[in-house]
Amino acid sequence: MKKVLAVNSGSSSFKYKLFSLDNEEVIASGMADRVGLPGSVFTMTLADGSQHDEENDIATQEEAVQKLLNWLKEYNVIDSLDDIAGVGHRVVAGGEEFTDSTIITKDNLWKIYNISDYASLHNPAEADGIYAFMKVLPNVPEVAVFDTSFHQTLDPVQYLYSVPYKYYEKFRARKYGAHGTSARYVSRRTADLLNKPVEDLKMVICHLGSGASVTAIKDGKSFDTSMGFSPVAGITMSTRSGDVDPSLLQFIMKKGDIGSFNEVIKMLNTESGLLGLSGVSPDMRDIEKAIKNGDQQAKLTKDVFINRIVRYIGAYMTEMGGLDVLVFTAGIGEHDASVRKQIMDGLTWLGLKYDEDANKANREGKITTPDSKIDAMIVPTNEELMIARDVVRLAKLDK
Repeated sequence: MKKVLAVNSGSSSFKYKLFSLDNEEVIASGMADRVGLPGSVFTMTLADGSQHDEENDIATQEEAVQKLLNWLKEYNVIDSLDDIAGVGHRVVAGGEEFTDSTIITKDNLWKIYNISDYASLHNPAEADGIYAFMKVLPNVPEVAVFDTSFHQTLDPVQYLYSVPYKYYEKFRARKYGAHGTSARYVSRRTADLLNKPVEDLKMVICHLGSGASVTAIKDGKSFDTSMGFSPVAGITMSTRSGDVDPSLLQFIMKKGDIGSFNEVIKMLNTESGLLGLSGVSPDMRDIEKAIKNGDQQAKLTKDVFINRIVRYIGAYMTEMGGLDVLVFTAGIGEHDASVRKQIMDGLTWLGLKYDEDANKANREGKITTPDSKIDAMIVPTNEELMIARDVVRLAKLDK
């Protein structure tokens, strides 16, 4: 039985899921962590629920890939390397170079390295991960799946910034968005659940996790999205600020005696959002515990989080000329009923009526009443499955 690997690489780690080509079931998943660092950990969970882990130094990504393949054989997940029909890799930034997922060649791999300016923390590590798999599995097709490619359907009205046009012409400085692989999967899954063509739905997807974004889907395509040139823009996130007036940053640098803009960017990415506002935690669950204990700053933090989401939903409804379905996905979106309730409370004036019990159940499907003018739904994301499907499509494994 042929199988497809979906991989998400970091600078010293990679997460993986192995799918059966026949039924799209996950038959093994896990990660290699702290690769090249002391205390490396390798984990694997099998379809029967059994778990395996080992703490033993792993010097390189290539060594980690080899360990993965050895474990797949050791635990009888594969009979031989020939069972692996393809490998798909999440890549954050494709720039304007990649408007779709692509089969990786040496030229394409260098292109991923060369557009690292668009995602300097991500693209080099992801390209390194692809190279490691190419060395260990030289005869297996490797596919790159870009978070930005789904948003290449944005009109220039949506993606251009109001700065001198020469910077777009020279450097392709524009909005690229992120979470595109998630939005692509969730939009199609939502349409399937509603038994309607995705092209007939005006949809807003709230991808609310550690990273968070709001995406408008119209005619089955990305119409607008809250993340910008980088993932720091848009709504409030766990540690990212979301939208900020650039002049405020200049003011903070001067008043705070901050020496470099790189320090400010780090602050916006790692010290802001829920963590920076609350002083409690980047985790919404901790924020909500603090609220129950009477922490007013935590309450304000959650209110800001909700406000920014509702603001974007309202803007996108206006841009699209209406809304058929509001979708919640990712960690907070799928599991936090109180966040969903507060967001939907801001939309009841439009005729959205939610079902309290359905909302609290945290299950896939509608959470609105039959007479609601706008559907609201929980739809769990599955980026890894989308990656695996792209491998099948591009490597023509279904032939």
